[in-house]
Amino acid sequence: MAAAAAAAARAAALELEAAVPRDVTLFRHERGPFFRLVGLFCVGQGCFWAGLAHFAFTALRPAPGPDLGPAPGPGPDPGPGADDPLRPRDHKWRLGFTASCLTLGSLIVAAGCVFPLRAVRQVTLLRGGAAVAISTHGPLGLGRGPSFTVPLHHVSCRAHRSEVPAMIPLKVKGRPFFFLLDKRGQLYNARLFDITVGAYRKL
Repeated sequence: MAAAAAAAARAAALELEAAVPRDVTLFRHERGPFFRLVGLFCVGQGCFWAGLAHFAFTALRPAPGPDLGPAPGPGPDPGPGADDPLRPRDHKWRLGFTASCLTLGSLIVAAGCVFPLRAVRQVTLLRGGAAVAISTHGPLGLGRGPSFTVPLHHVSCRAHRSEVPAMIPLKVKGRPFFFLLDKRGQLYNARLFDITVGAYRKL
């Protein structure tokens, strides 16, 4: 009973400490130029693989086979490239290579869109301490990205900031994947961050 009462008192004290009278910025890390550079690289890679897929689909067609007839003789000329060892002999290789290029290019562009949306730009504890506003970067580094507000008890930090080398993983209930806080960002109130956004909760 004494341990339970002590735990309840400590939780009440932490809740009272987190009940800030105004909005408080806990974390900020502006990385717009970096993500724009990454987005440019991803778009360039997407264009490269799309161009390679177009080349494979249009230029790597199998050479037509010779028209074998009953008359003796050397037969018709099969055309240039018929004896090229690099030219595919059927359409399966061409279509497979084209699909692989399109898939790889799409994955690179998708990664350039999704990763900035999971990189946290700013975390703000709203007045009263019951909710938190999270802002991210825009896809491909374009713009500031979306911002959303969630209850504080829907946010769980899966590792203490002192236990991770580079990124602090933040889980938000109802949203897939983790949000990432770069440790090189500015942490304005470490104590308040640890008892609010940086605390582990069972979601």
